[in-house]
Formats: sequence, structure tokens, C-alpha cells
Amino acid sequence: MTSPESQSPESKDRVYRSVPAIAGGVLLLAIAGWLGVDALVSGEGRTQWLALALMLLIVPLVVAFTLRPAVYAGDDRLRIRNPFRVIALPWGQVASLKSAYSNEVLTESGAKYQLWAVPVSLRARKKAARREMRATAQARRAMGRDEGRGSGLGMRGGLGQGPGGGGPESEGPVRADTDRIMDELRGLHEARHGAATAQGEVTVRWAYEVVGPAAAGVVLVAILLAVG
Repeated sequence: MTSPESQSPESKDRVYRSVPAIAGGVLLLAIAGWLGVDALVSGEGRTQWLALALMLLIVPLVVAFTLRPAVYAGDDRLRIRNPFRVIALPWGQVASLKSAYSNEVLTESGAKYQLWAVPVSLRARKKAARREMRATAQARRAMGRDEGRGSGLGMRGGLGQGPGGGGPESEGPVRADTDRIMDELRGLHEARHGAATAQGEVTVRWAYEVVGPAAAGVVLVAILLAVG
């Protein structure tokens, strides 16, 4: 499930993050920390250095793929924080938002960026489709019962045909959480695409705070394995 975070007074951006990814990331960090600290405390010589190198490699990658991804949707731009990059797209530069096996944003120039924080769940889509089918079947059964009662009471003024008496009202189609988020982003895009303040250039920044430590960990592990 991906859910929007509460907005802060300083920012009007809607923030979307994946709750399962965050939970999995916290669990993986706890396991890595426990094993790493144990190796540093009880290990000897090369084992301690190898444990330190692996932690330097693994921890940034776990953070990058679980805790880091987020999507910030404001009135003027869409900011995507992916594992290794941060992409800022003014709404005027967004061509469309696609949902297939992954959720993606396409720019006017033809570039494509994946929304890591809004992953597609085929299982959630199937669950939503089953709920939609059940809701539709229940609504039809309720309408059939109401029609039967209405025909029997037609001579007495058609009881049950007023507001609230015509069966359950439709609340719209049942959608998976990430599909509803994409609907919200599409609505914001349609509303703000032509706004004067939503124009500008697409900017992409590499997350050196993640790439740097991970690269250092790779180099250190390679040296330790080469030395033997």
C-alpha cells in the first residue's frame, strides 16, 4: 500500500510513499545492523573489516530502495525521489502518467521516469476488481428487491422511492491504492499543465549521498577479497 503523508505548514506538496517498502527497509536495516555489530564485536582481524565494508555497501542500498523513494506533488511541479536520482518536473513538461506493470511519467521531450514510491501491485488490482464485482452484484440484488417492493406498493404512493429509499448509492469504482494515487496525479496534471507558474525545465540530480558510500563499500569489499 502506498499512502500520502500529512502536509506540513511550510509545504503544500502531497507526499506519497510505500508503507510496505518502509516496513521492509526497517526490518532489513535491523537485521543488517545486528549481524554487522555482532561481527565487529566478536570477529577478529579481516572479519571485522569485511563486516564494516559490507555494512557500508548494504545499508545505503537498503535505504535507497526502501526508505528513500517518495513522490512530491505540488501545484507547480512533480518531484520524484528515486533510489539514485531526484527528478523535478514542472507540470508543463509532463506529457502523461502511465500505469501498466509500473507507474511512470512521460515528459514532453520523450523521457520516461519510473515512480518507485508508487509501485504497481497486480494483486491489489485483482482484489479491487473482485470487490468491484461483489459491490455491483449486491447493488443489482438490492435494486431487484426494491423494484419488487415498489411494484407491490405502487397503489400506496410508491413507498421507498424517495431519497435514500432507492437502494445503495454508487460510490464510484473500487480502485487499488496506487491506481487511485495515479488518478490524483493525473487530475493535478490536467488542472496545472497550462499554469504560468508550472512551466520550466526538467532537472535531474544524482543522489551522491547514496552512490558515494555504496561505491566506497564496493571498492573496500573488492580490495579485501583481492588481498584474501
